[in-house]
Amino acid sequence: MMEIVGGTSPQANLDRNKLSVLVLHGPNLNLLGLREPGIYGVSTLASIDRQLVELGQSLNTAVSCLQSNHEGVLVDAIHDARDRHHGIVVNAGAYTHTSIALRDAIAAVQIPTVEVHLSNIYKREHFRHHSYLASIVVGQISGFGANSYYLGLQALVTHLDGLGMISL
Repeated sequence: MMEIVGGTSPQANLDRNKLSVLVLHGPNLNLLGLREPGIYGVSTLASIDRQLVELGQSLNTAVSCLQSNHEGVLVDAIHDARDRHHGIVVNAGAYTHTSIALRDAIAAVQIPTVEVHLSNIYKREHFRHHSYLASIVVGQISGFGANSYYLGLQALVTHLDGLGMISL
C-alpha cells in the first residue's frame, strides 16, 4: 500500500479555503509503467501521484493518494474520507467491474466522486463495459491515459466549486 499526501493535514482542509481530495488507485495500478504499456501507458503511479499533488496545489486543493490491491483497504479509505476529504477521484481498476462493496461505500459516504480509467473501458473486453460505480459517481472519464486522472481532478474541483464548497 502506498500513500502520498500533499498539503496540510486533511482534517484541517475541511473548510471553504482549501479543498481536500482523496485519489484512490485499485488493484495492479502499482505496476503502471510495467504492466501492458500499450494499454496503460508508460507513466508510473508515482509520477501520476506527483503530478496530481502539483495540479492540486495549483487548484488550491490538497491531494492525498492511496493505492491498494485489497478491496477492504479501499473501502476503509472511502469510509475514512467522510471526515477528511471533500471529494474522491477513483480508479478502482478491476474492482470497477466486480465490487458492489466499493459501490456501496461510495454511496454511503455521499462524497462527490469522479471515476477515472486510463484506458477506454468501452473499447475493451465486454466484461469491462459494466461499472458498478457509474450510477453513483458525479461523472466518469476514461481513455486518456494518465490525463484521465488530471481531467478527473479538475472536473471534481469544478463540481465542488459549483456546490459552493469553495471559491475558485
